[in-house]
Amino acid sequence: MILISKHIIPKGFVGLTLYPFIFLKRKDLKLNYELVNHEKIHLKQQQELLIIFFYLFYGLEWFIKLLKYKNGFLAYKNLSFEREAYLNESNLYYLEKRKLFSFLKYL
Repeated sequence: MILISKHIIPKGFVGLTLYPFIFLKRKDLKLNYELVNHEKIHLKQQQELLIIFFYLFYGLEWFIKLLKYKNGFLAYKNLSFEREAYLNESNLYYLEKRKLFSFLKYL
């Protein structure tokens, strides 16, 4: 389910996925199919890791990448979950062929 809320989305971002919802900053972003696909990839990742383990792993990986890159945004961009989503967001059929735990290829 896609919800619109400019208050939930952090500065510098336009979308956020908190299972089972996709939050977008503006209504017109619903027509940005790559963005919506990116967020749907995150929904799949969250389902695979039973939601709570997704957030634990995401936070732990972000902290490790922060130590490595010494930059929060670089840490975010290099997370396995984000790399999978960014590299496959333009393939609108990606989720149909995606294998279980595919984010692990991007560690």
